[in-house]
Amino acid sequence: MQQIIPMNIIDSLKWRYAVKKFDSEKQLSETKVNTLKEAFNLTATSYGLQPLKLVVVKNKELQKKLVAHSWNQKQIEQASHVLVICIPKNYTSKEVENYFNLAQKIRKTPTEVTKPFQEFLTKEIDSKTQDELFLWNKNQAYIALGNLMTVCAVEKIDACPMEGFIAEKYEEVLNLTEQNLSAILVLPVGIRANDCYMKDLNKVRKEVSEVVLEIN
Repeated sequence: MQQIIPMNIIDSLKWRYAVKKFDSEKQLSETKVNTLKEAFNLTATSYGLQPLKLVVVKNKELQKKLVAHSWNQKQIEQASHVLVICIPKNYTSKEVENYFNLAQKIRKTPTEVTKPFQEFLTKEIDSKTQDELFLWNKNQAYIALGNLMTVCAVEKIDACPMEGFIAEKYEEVLNLTEQNLSAILVLPVGIRANDCYMKDLNKVRKEVSEVVLEIN
């Protein structure tokens, strides 16, 4: 049976693009921002451990300061809010213990049922180096970014995903190091400017048949 994809989702994805100029006079509603926070919190992560933090910046002075550390991309200052996806600089199996304590509180699952899985995850994390854990968590940050971008499209929130920034400077300006956080990805969000040159350009995408391989 052929799957039917709701066209409103496809239309929303066609509507979105990496905004090159935001309308700095317009701000996202608190409701929209809260939707993004909730969506971030609901993002799928490996084993459900959520090794991610979302820093929400709504401070024009800070945003202006960050432009110089973002390859001078003006969207950082123009945006309503700047979302910074972070991961821990140091990650330990203590996070496994925290997760299972929370799971037990929410699900009331007997500890004798979850204990084998908890022991497995603890051993997995303890056996990895910090570099390996950093890469593992960094990859999950991209999952969160993809989720946020899709939610932005559906909610008609404009966004511009960025890897082009100096993480160490972001960490310095936003005091992230003190919180054991590394900045991984940046997503300024807001409302596109009427004179954004990309606003009315057609999307450049290959045919679906070129990028999807079907094995029946």
